[in-house]
Amino acid sequence: MLLSQKQPEKEKKLQKEYPSEAHPFMQSLHGKAKLRFCLQYLWDYYKLPLAAAAIALYIAIYAVYGHFTHKDTVLYTALVNVAVGETLTEELSSHFLTAQNLNTDANTFRLYSGLYLTDDENNIYHEYTYASRLKILASIDAEQLDVALMDQKAFDAFSRNGYLSNLDELLAEEVPALHQQLAPYFVTNTVILEDNSEDLLLDDSAVYHAETATYPMGLDLSASPLIQKGGFQETVYLGIIKNSPRIHTVFDYLEYLFI
Repeated sequence: MLLSQKQPEKEKKLQKEYPSEAHPFMQSLHGKAKLRFCLQYLWDYYKLPLAAAAIALYIAIYAVYGHFTHKDTVLYTALVNVAVGETLTEELSSHFLTAQNLNTDANTFRLYSGLYLTDDENNIYHEYTYASRLKILASIDAEQLDVALMDQKAFDAFSRNGYLSNLDELLAEEVPALHQQLAPYFVTNTVILEDNSEDLLLDDSAVYHAETATYPMGLDLSASPLIQKGGFQETVYLGIIKNSPRIHTVFDYLEYLFI
């Protein structure tokens, strides 16, 4: 008798939440009315556990999806001040994977496009140039840029800032045969090792001076069959980023471009 008179805590809470006549009335509800009542009950008393379960399920599904859809990036390449059509874009990127017999379902080639650099402070695309510079710097710092294809202005900027490898030393040491093949296309440029540019900001009377070095930093791609298809009016240069962690894939890419 005492047990029958003792109400469970949840039932007490339910009767407190709803009018005393509502709970008995629930037994007489049917269809949508009963469904709404049950959903309201679940929301009132189980919303936190349900939310936690939903979040856990989402994380699990996302992890499984990421595992089965993940692709390894074989190479990161940037087109700077260089615009190419859709066909040439594919030949410079995904077709390289095919040429290397790499599974395109498991591997990808990242080609950054739409990047623009200039030294003209009065150019009308100043904000776009600034965004491109930030993108390039972030990619280099993250080791997510291996090769740059660029015009003369961009080549000068990359060289001056010390982003590019010494092709003569790099290829001679790592791939002598490829070095011999590509040496006629080496293009020298100048890197600024140290200067007094900060002093000029503080003293207008200071005279600019810099310590520089000159060495082969780029490849003239005019002889590349793929680049010839683009019909470029100006020379396109290729530079290898100094901190590239995929240097042997870069060598494969050079061979691919000059086949």
